[in-house]
Amino acid sequence: VQLQASGGGLVQPGGSLRLSCAGSGNIFSSSIMGWYRQTPGKQRELVATITSGGSIRYAESVKGRFTISRDNAKNTVYLQMASLKPEDTAVYYCKANRPVTPVYVYWGQGTLVTVSS
Repeated sequence: VQLQASGGGLVQPGGSLRLSCAGSGNIFSSSIMGWYRQTPGKQRELVATITSGGSIRYAESVKGRFTISRDNAKNTVYLQMASLKPEDTAVYYCKANRPVTPVYVYWGQGTLVTVSS
């Protein structure tokens, strides 16, 4: 199973960016998909998750600004980010996990988002 994240880059404060994470293999539709982010010296933190049934959870810091969605037909999860702030600067990672048998956790490689003027 591979997860390929893309869409990171440099954006000005207040701008928007959309991240994508495409998954290979046959696990996508039954996985909880999530986006996490990490800055140097800090632990990786949850940004947003979406279950196979469409239930969504956001970190308080991104509520109202970020939107997570998934397209099971394309094995892809998205993170639409708006009203970006400098504190959103981080490496963003996608994750696929299943907490019940068969249990698994897969991480994609990170994509860097830099919010700066």
